[in-house]
Amino acid sequence: MSGLMSNYTRLPISFRHGKGCWLSDDAGEKYLDALSGIAVCGLGHAHPAVSQAIKEQADLLLHTSNLYNIEPQLQLAVKLNALCGTDTAFFCNSGAEANEAAIKLARRYGHNRGITNAKIIVMEGAFHGRTLATLSATGNDKIKEGFTPLVNGFVQVPYNDVDAVLAYSNDNDVVAILVEPIQGEGGINIPDTDYLGKLRALCNQNNWLLITDEIQTGIGRSGQWLSAQQNGIQADVITLAKGLANGVPIGACLAQGDASKVLVPGSHGSTFGGNPLACRAALAVIDTIQNDNLCANAATIGDYLHKGFATRLANLAAVVNIRSQGLLIGIELDRPCAELVSHALKKHLLINVTAERVIRLLPPLILNQSEADLIINTVSDLIIEFTK
Repeated sequence: MSGLMSNYTRLPISFRHGKGCWLSDDAGEKYLDALSGIAVCGLGHAHPAVSQAIKEQADLLLHTSNLYNIEPQLQLAVKLNALCGTDTAFFCNSGAEANEAAIKLARRYGHNRGITNAKIIVMEGAFHGRTLATLSATGNDKIKEGFTPLVNGFVQVPYNDVDAVLAYSNDNDVVAILVEPIQGEGGINIPDTDYLGKLRALCNQNNWLLITDEIQTGIGRSGQWLSAQQNGIQADVITLAKGLANGVPIGACLAQGDASKVLVPGSHGSTFGGNPLACRAALAVIDTIQNDNLCANAATIGDYLHKGFATRLANLAAVVNIRSQGLLIGIELDRPCAELVSHALKKHLLINVTAERVIRLLPPLILNQSEADLIINTVSDLIIEFTK
């Protein structure tokens, strides 16, 4: 009997419905979602504003094609550009596609300057997607295995190391830096507070584009609309996806200044990108985050979680570090801990382990204090028991 390809290792559970920060399985058992579908469902599950927008748009129009004007797409572009300090937007269907667009934009930017062998500086430990180009830009050798030859034109340097980037200042083929303000898949790695600012300065000095991958960190999760805004940094190109439409597939590549003029008719496209349904859902997400002040809630509850874990795990030698910004939280242990995912599932809590030793928590932006307490106590108990 035919079935699914085996490219996922799935947990033995299936969810039927959700409400807020909670999911219910086939048997009606409830689980607290501290992962949000990997930073996707920032408004939790079955949010009424998003559901209403989807229902209304489904009754009107799902698709026409980018051969024509799409009013919700233009409305979304205007809102995102205003929030992110950019001038133009291109819409697609995923984070990987948004990064593909950014990579193509950077190469075209270099081509317009007479550079035929464009290079983009990327970081060790980065994750930018699983298409061939974004996989090539990703700093994880394990997930590249078996997919060679990869795409040329990426120069990898250590994350949070400005001197390593500075070494390429005399390389006339470099056109851009592609960087995550916080490395999500890499283990919630948070750089020095002046790191992005120094990268911005290097880009200004060398006429490079600064491209920030905000796919996991954006849309309020960090406590501001963009994580880079925590340091007052304006990128030339910004990529978004995950939390933008609360589960409806969408990606966005935003650009400002010279970068906003690079892509012209025929240079890039997406059949489904920016369709009315996805854009209506994204508009509902943005309005809700603004109206309910959820960026501030992410900052406040994220700080509460960090302090709670710091208190509960203070004397545990096995805890290497607790890293967080808003509702991006990583608890690094001194040993591999992937089995904690299944242990947490038995406690009716959904978590993730990334980079082998980092418990990653990405709860919805609507998380309240009592739900935060449940996460703190359950995860702390699991860690204490696991590291005895």
